[in-house]
Amino acid sequence: MNSLFAYSKSYQYVFALLFLIPLIGISQYTDVINSNRPGVSVSAYAVGKNVVQAEMGLFYEQRDHTILNTESNIWGTDVSLRYGLFFERLELNYEGTFKDQKITFLNFDLEGKRRDFSRNRLGLKYLIYDPFKNPEANKPNLYSWRANHKFQFKNLLPAVSLYGGANLVLGDNPFYIGEPTISYRGMIATQSRLTPRFVLITNTAYDRISTDDPELSYTISLSHAFRNPKWSVFVEHQGIDSDRYSDVLIRGGIAHLLKENLQFDFNMGASLKNTPTRIFFGIGGSYRMDFHKDSLKPIEDQEADQNGGAIDKKAMKKKKKDKKSKGSGAEDVNLGPSKKQLKKLKKAEKKKKKESSEIDF
Repeated sequence: MNSLFAYSKSYQYVFALLFLIPLIGISQYTDVINSNRPGVSVSAYAVGKNVVQAEMGLFYEQRDHTILNTESNIWGTDVSLRYGLFFERLELNYEGTFKDQKITFLNFDLEGKRRDFSRNRLGLKYLIYDPFKNPEANKPNLYSWRANHKFQFKNLLPAVSLYGGANLVLGDNPFYIGEPTISYRGMIATQSRLTPRFVLITNTAYDRISTDDPELSYTISLSHAFRNPKWSVFVEHQGIDSDRYSDVLIRGGIAHLLKENLQFDFNMGASLKNTPTRIFFGIGGSYRMDFHKDSLKPIEDQEADQNGGAIDKKAMKKKKKDKKSKGSGAEDVNLGPSKKQLKKLKKAEKKKKKESSEIDF
């Protein structure tokens, strides 16, 4: 076998490790939808406890093979259903891709059709490390706008999650002839926020374990949020290696946050080899049903100063609603305070220090 990793029974320990990790509750919930679309890479973060999310799309692909001398037109749909299960860090998800492929064998002037699921997978993802779990260590710099927006080496430290799942081949699937009904998949997903606008995601997966042709793959994805964070773009590189199929792919696309729970996207890509040559594009969307509720913590169990210190005498005044501020952000993007906001924060901090120095014990 010429794959990057030889087949081994050690895969069994990947799934055991997933359930042996301590279940520490750190919030994964975001104010706006956190979608894996429009690429194929998977975020290290879960959607949040009791959040139900659907990510769906339609795609077309032209696939030609120079050695086999075949041409294919493929239409399909893909769906991902995600649910925050039991803990903030834990996610149950289903991934499915249904394809309708019309293939022409040019050497024999014959046509054929294949129609079934090319992906039918159920699994669990669990976040084992989050570099942003300590809010005190990630507060904005009140004295420098540039410091909040420049690249910092500490941002290379990624969030890390483990995934374990099962592939299901039901009936006579023409895409997986002779394969067992159940095979397994293990994956490590990482996510680094390089700057407030750039996010780097990597996935390393070992798939179709327990079959005659296990598959090793990696995905590297870089996304960028514009000044208007409702718009974002991404570029993605994927490598696949197995005896059955190997490829190197690139993708790119754009996503738009229409509402805080609704996102639309477009993507396109191609292969970097001609066995087969692949060109594809797709459109899709993501929708979230938000049933998340923050857990209440008794005041006697809270740490000192956890809720912002002394109560401001103006804090009880009724605030005016700001409709424009709702749903104005994009997933995993925190642009930090503006220059105007920094001035206000510095002024408030100086006032607080002055008041605390005047307290007579």
